[in-house]
Amino acid sequence: MEVQETRVQTDRVLTIPNILSMARLVGVPIFLWLILRPEFGGPKSDTWALLVLMLSGISDYLDGKLARRWNQISSLGRLLDPAADRLYILSTLVGLTWREILPIWLTAVLLARELVLLVVVGILRRHGYPPLQVNFLGKAATFNLMYAFPLLLLSDGSGWLPSLAAIFGWAFAGWGTTLYWWAGVLYVVQVRRLLRADATAD
Repeated sequence: MEVQETRVQTDRVLTIPNILSMARLVGVPIFLWLILRPEFGGPKSDTWALLVLMLSGISDYLDGKLARRWNQISSLGRLLDPAADRLYILSTLVGLTWREILPIWLTAVLLARELVLLVVVGILRRHGYPPLQVNFLGKAATFNLMYAFPLLLLSDGSGWLPSLAAIFGWAFAGWGTTLYWWAGVLYVVQVRRLLRADATAD
């Protein structure tokens, strides 16, 4: 079973899950352009930006589910999926912070976690290991943030709907940020154990 999974991960590239992940990556600059249009004198395009985020969330769910169901887990997919997640989070942070919807401190907290993981992945590569697979907690954190960001974008207005969106948006943002750091700490612990076991074996 393990041999078959390894073969699939190295041989399959143009799979439907990978195509979905690639489409998500293409959507990142589109989303950023849509959300920042008002800052450069253009019309407000928040509805289209929300649509791109929704499609990204749906494709994020589908690519992992289809990869497992159709046995199309690939090495490329294991890189594309977390890369797309991080780029969407980064672009959303940039857009919402630029529009002053997100406070700078929250952006700094989330970016600090990314910086920590960037250093850890660099250490892994220096020891000859690829990035570890994203765990369930990390995916849960991403889902929470991907719910929070559209709601916070929707809260940029007046009336009952933006007020309701702000309540739920900040709730998801709080849970997502907590889980995001929790998953990051577990990732660091996992890497530490891996490197310690490797040093013991040597």
